[in-house]
Amino acid sequence: MAQTPREGNLEAPTRHPLAWKSEEFYQQDALYAEMERVFDICHGCRRCVSLCQSFPSLFDLVDESESLEVDGVAKEDYWQVVDHCYLCDLCYMTKCPYVPPHEWNLDFPHLMLRAKAVKYRQGEVKTRDRILTSTDAVGNLAGIPVISTIVNAVNRNPLARKVLKSALGVHPDARLPEYQSNTLRKRLQHHSSDHSAQAAGRTRGQIALFATCYMNRNEPGPGEDLVAVYEHNGIPVRLTQKEQCCGMPKLELGDLEAVQHAKEMNIPQLAALVDEGYDLTALIPSCVLMFKQELPLMFPDDAEVKKVQQAFFDPFEYLMLRHREGLLQTDFTVSLGKVAYQVACHQRVQNIGPKTKETLELIPNTTIEVIERCSGHDGTYAVKAEMHAFSRKIARPVANRVEKFAPDHFGSDCAMAGHHIENVLGGKWVAEHPITLLRSAYGI
Repeated sequence: MAQTPREGNLEAPTRHPLAWKSEEFYQQDALYAEMERVFDICHGCRRCVSLCQSFPSLFDLVDESESLEVDGVAKEDYWQVVDHCYLCDLCYMTKCPYVPPHEWNLDFPHLMLRAKAVKYRQGEVKTRDRILTSTDAVGNLAGIPVISTIVNAVNRNPLARKVLKSALGVHPDARLPEYQSNTLRKRLQHHSSDHSAQAAGRTRGQIALFATCYMNRNEPGPGEDLVAVYEHNGIPVRLTQKEQCCGMPKLELGDLEAVQHAKEMNIPQLAALVDEGYDLTALIPSCVLMFKQELPLMFPDDAEVKKVQQAFFDPFEYLMLRHREGLLQTDFTVSLGKVAYQVACHQRVQNIGPKTKETLELIPNTTIEVIERCSGHDGTYAVKAEMHAFSRKIARPVANRVEKFAPDHFGSDCAMAGHHIENVLGGKWVAEHPITLLRSAYGI
């Protein structure tokens, strides 16, 4: 019997630490009991039906059961719901009225994460998914000059893509990122700044850029654009000494031990940079969220994780904090006209407000069409053969908004989301990162 919806919680959501070290966390019977409790609440509410495919899958299972309630759904069918969750966090942060401190204490994304962790520990993970989430290993190999040329050629070849679908279950129509042998690290290896740090408000005026595996190996251009924009605003930028994948792909896989390993590689050097007076940023919203939210929830008692969390900023959040103190240059020389801007889910759930929009709106003769709908990409969801059609369905409303607005420019803070929408649009528009657009507006 579905629980009767009560008045929802009106307070700000409170996230509890993830108890992933406890044995109960991995007990399947306890997991099923909690999933039945949460699914029963979701079935009685249904506010999140339009967010992703997890909720329609759940509601279809209930509506097709004999009892028309959650108790009529076979436990093994729960995994259909889990497999469609890519931990965007939108249900928790934007829709659900029953998140803590509400007494029902509902955290759907972290319940799905727990289920993924149980599945991973039981060894029920495809080889494809292990490969796709091993971004450092794949990037190091595919980034070798000769190999990158071959990999990129294969990814563009229709026949090769059909073979890739048969061998690994990668959809032939999914856009795969190109690999660059001339990485962001190589491009910035001799970079130095002649600016001195000027602290203001919460910012200390100098930034260490966490390159991320994607921006380093796949799309280094926006990293160069960030350096140009920040230094135009008197903010010296340096790359972190090194980086390993932030751990978000492995988190979405449920491989929490791999997340811990990445944390042990990244956090000490990032904390050392904070001690040296640097603030931190990254150009992938998921990576920013990893350091701002997921690692602190996984390691709530780690002082260095907390230190990094407090020093990590979204790139446009940082610029607008500087603008508040009168330190942002507004000497724009080029208008952008009409810009269709998709707000990445992992940026929305940071609770920082629409900082990219606010920044771009400072550019004269520029109109921003904000699209607050999920792209359906996720790190690997849109690439999987069995999920690609669903990802396109999720992205279609975004693509429709872009087509209706007919912009001069289109993009997203999440480069991968932007390119997935670009793919759904059939290449009518080429996705541009907002930091690239900002650099263009400055004319630098």
